[in-house]
Amino acid sequence: MKERYNDTKKASYLGIIGNIFLFIIKIIIGFISNSQAMIADAINSGSDILNSILTFIGNKIASKKADDDHNLGHGKAEYFYSLIISIIMLILGYKVIYRAARSLIKPETYNYSIWLIIICIITIITKFGLYLYTNKIAKKHNNILVKANANDHRNDCFITASTLLSVILTMNNIKYIDSIVAILIGLCIIFNASSIFINSYDVLMDKTCPEEIKKQVLSIVKRHTEIEKVTHFNATPVGYQYQVSFSIFVDGNLSTFASHDIANNLEKEIDKEVEEIYLTVIHVNPLIKKNKV
Repeated sequence: MKERYNDTKKASYLGIIGNIFLFIIKIIIGFISNSQAMIADAINSGSDILNSILTFIGNKIASKKADDDHNLGHGKAEYFYSLIISIIMLILGYKVIYRAARSLIKPETYNYSIWLIIICIITIITKFGLYLYTNKIAKKHNNILVKANANDHRNDCFITASTLLSVILTMNNIKYIDSIVAILIGLCIIFNASSIFINSYDVLMDKTCPEEIKKQVLSIVKRHTEIEKVTHFNATPVGYQYQVSFSIFVDGNLSTFASHDIANNLEKEIDKEVEEIYLTVIHVNPLIKKNKV
């Protein structure tokens, strides 16, 4: 848990520093040149700064241990802050599209600068480096906040590549491309925000675990031949992990100690073998077998 927290904190710091740098140079050159695509790209970087800050805050809260008020820990903080991030991104995406559409209808003066191309290249290199690092951390710890940031860094590479294309085309007097690319960037921001929103909403609304995790748990149960039947399988998200509970039926002639010993051993096996499981709770029922006449 400590390593997960520290790695996520490093990814947040790098994201904040990198995006502040990119935002400053983009917004300055964007307004000087009046490039709608570059301004949209700058706004996207501004949202990335906020994303990284919220990632840091959400990770700090989620890393807290369980207490009397939060018996299952604070893991859902990751998803709560991811939800906030997605809503902010949706608003920014709309504003980018609105500004670009207005510029498309009423074209404004465009001042070409070689710095537009230089900044695009710097952004692509910086963002690709951030993507490689954060994606590695996201996969290592299965962290939705870092995963959202990694995907954002990757998408920014494509977004800025589009900005670069618009700069080159506008330089050749195809000026409407600048506004069209800005609109596409806004749509990309909205699409990414929607994906984060749905993922976060599902966890906060206690959506059950993926089918492959359920199958993995039940495959462990099947190894115990003394278990006759399994019912009432439930899974609740606890941050990036799940609490699972189910009932098992064992021979009713077994002693209370023996039947509960089966359940206790099974709980330990599942918690040990399935990384996505935070806690396993098993209820034991006796199964009365009818004697054949």
